[in-house]
Amino acid sequence: MSGLLVSLILLLTASALPLAAWRRPALASRLGSWGGAAACGVGLASSIAAFAGSVTASRAWPWVTPVGGAFSLALDPLSAFFLIPMFLVCGLGAVYGRAYLAGDEGRLALGPSWCFYNLLTASMIVVLTASNALLFLVSWEVMTLASFFLVTYDHDRAESRLAGRLYLIAAHIGTAFLVVFVLLGRRYTGTLDMSQWPAAFAGIPAARLGLLFVCLVIGFGTKAGFMPLHVWLPEAHPAAPSHVSAVMSGVMIKTGIYGLLRFGTMLGTPALWWGGLLVAVGLASCVFGILFALAQQDIKRQLAYSSVENMGIVALALGVALVARALQLPTVALLALAAALLHVLNHAVFKSLLFFGAGAIYRATHTRNLDALGGLLKRMPRLGLGLIVGAAAISALPPFNGFVGEFLLYRAAVLGLNSDADAGMILLAAIGGLALTGGLAAACFTRLVGVALLGEPRTPEAAAAVEPAGAFRWPVTILAALCLALGVLGPFLVVRLAPLLSLLSGDPLAKVSGLLAPETGPLTAVTLMALLVLALVVIVAWARHGLLRGRDVREAGTWDCGYARPTARMQYTATSFAQPLVGLFVRLLRSRRRYAIAPGLFPASASLNAETRDVVRERVFTPVFQFVDRWLSFLKWLQSGRVQLYILYIVITLLGLLFWTLRGGA
Repeated sequence: MSGLLVSLILLLTASALPLAAWRRPALASRLGSWGGAAACGVGLASSIAAFAGSVTASRAWPWVTPVGGAFSLALDPLSAFFLIPMFLVCGLGAVYGRAYLAGDEGRLALGPSWCFYNLLTASMIVVLTASNALLFLVSWEVMTLASFFLVTYDHDRAESRLAGRLYLIAAHIGTAFLVVFVLLGRRYTGTLDMSQWPAAFAGIPAARLGLLFVCLVIGFGTKAGFMPLHVWLPEAHPAAPSHVSAVMSGVMIKTGIYGLLRFGTMLGTPALWWGGLLVAVGLASCVFGILFALAQQDIKRQLAYSSVENMGIVALALGVALVARALQLPTVALLALAAALLHVLNHAVFKSLLFFGAGAIYRATHTRNLDALGGLLKRMPRLGLGLIVGAAAISALPPFNGFVGEFLLYRAAVLGLNSDADAGMILLAAIGGLALTGGLAAACFTRLVGVALLGEPRTPEAAAAVEPAGAFRWPVTILAALCLALGVLGPFLVVRLAPLLSLLSGDPLAKVSGLLAPETGPLTAVTLMALLVLALVVIVAWARHGLLRGRDVREAGTWDCGYARPTARMQYTATSFAQPLVGLFVRLLRSRRRYAIAPGLFPASASLNAETRDVVRERVFTPVFQFVDRWLSFLKWLQSGRVQLYILYIVITLLGLLFWTLRGGA
């Protein structure tokens, strides 16, 4: 706990220093970057030690408030587990961000950007360790506001302002449900001390517990990007700087998963429909998220929709765990919980890697459009290799880390198929949805690697790209190495999760360890076989390189099907690659396709343009907000612009609250 407090103090200090030097961009960047990286290093070491030792510690400083608020922090295995990827990604982002923002000196204020970056990191520490519900809400709001200012960093662009506004609206809709949950929790328990809530919730009727659970799913699901509450995510991630996108996608949206686990386990034994609801949400997020990702030309927008898909996988795993808990299937529940937790960790690693790689490509080519790239592996081999590893990991290919969580989820769902007729249908749907998502994800990231890295450059900017500086490459290299290490160590990590799974499930540690140990065997076998294949590929490549070294190697064109001088325009584009798959779901995605084909047997030109907008945003949220806007326009007369009238509104509100309190309303 002392290490976390030191890290928190350093981050708050590092938040203030860049503002003090914000008129000197280079100094502000050094202070913000070095301060944030140092604080994250201290926090990472402390979190790993706390998780490895299953440490539980707490500190509290009372607030003088009538509602029972306190600056109360607690560190347990759940907090430590989520803090590890948070400190890792935020620390690497601090190093990466200094190089990424270097080109903006003189155009945008770097001091405030680093201030909000470190403030975001500090607020996430408090969110993940708060043991007082009021402190949790306050830090949650600080996290939202800090990330809003980071999303609107490039405020000169209209799309950045729109993305920030959409994010702020969505975030506060989610927060409203969390406020309702906390108010109901205090009403039912009489306290804001979260450590006392599990015992107090035990006597609450099932209907009220169901209402609390729905509030949690909506409130935290909005931050996690669950479908259909995801509409802010594909706009905010592309608008933010790449190191901020990595932090938001890699760790910030995981605070929604943390909230579901932290507060959901307080509600006691779940009803079967709780698991069914999360499985349905997870399936929708998985399938639609990866379909929308497959239809995008913007690299960062594709990665953003992929985050929706991966959070859907986590929701799917949590839903399977709840179904298993409702039916008293402890092995299935533990495997599904382990799958959810490991996918949280693994997604933080490979998605941050991909966002860092996308940012380096953007700085080298000044575009994020896949159809304007090509041939980058020859020009940026080290970065390209890291991106290939990230693409393999996110496609759940063994022995990389993305495979571990999905394999455990398959294993859990298959084990629970014969338990109950209704549960069997839910688990069968989970298996089918996960299989479909896995195939589409492989196609999606094959497209990313093939179109961006392979082939020939499609534009002069892509042809002029060079290997980026070390500050761009080293975070990618470290994360790529972790993708392999976490994949190989997957069976060991499952066993190491036993204390955390015991905390979440309420089962004794000995029972959890006894149920998990036999289930690691299949994962170990698959991992070792995949590692052997990977080792053989590396050995063959190394041997070929050694045999050809020092020899006269000549290159010659293969049979070219009659094309004597092929051009880059003859390559597959991102749109044409995805079209066969996207076309199968065109009625769901509502893609707009435009063809331009010249007449004649030998047309001189032809084109295909496809645009896939977010159906949920276009068909649901936009009409609803337009309707609300029309009706609220009748209240514009309340905004007269006179300060005296606004003060009167405040006085009337305070008097009303005072009267309600005196009448026994609080």
